[in-house]
Amino acid sequence: MAELKTKATKASVEVYFKKITNKQTQADCRTISDIMKKVTKSEPKMWGPAIVGFGNYIYKYPNGREMDWFYIGFSNRKNAITLYLMLKYENFPDLMNKLGKYKIGKSCLYIKSLEDIDLNVLNKLITESVRRLKEMN
Repeated sequence: MAELKTKATKASVEVYFKKITNKQTQADCRTISDIMKKVTKSEPKMWGPAIVGFGNYIYKYPNGREMDWFYIGFSNRKNAITLYLMLKYENFPDLMNKLGKYKIGKSCLYIKSLEDIDLNVLNKLITESVRRLKEMN
């Protein structure tokens, strides 16, 4: 089986932030980082070249394979800031209805700007994601 390419690195999170040319997006990423740091009580680390992750745990696949992974993280992508929250969003209809403007993937939440969402709701989603993962591990 192929080895996972996304791993924690020693790259600088601050350098990653400084490379974000859009100042509002850079500020949004810093705010998201502050929220995730507070919830996880973990320092941010770069995972691969473009993901800022917080905390870590051993993810176990049903087939027994294991990998080191972060509790929560985010990445500035071309079209949106991608938040990696391990939640089934359909289980949180009240929060999702109050969140604001977003798109979702399997375990990703895509936002264009923090101006488009309710930060209190985002904080609750981040907190719930971390709580559930810690309960499982």
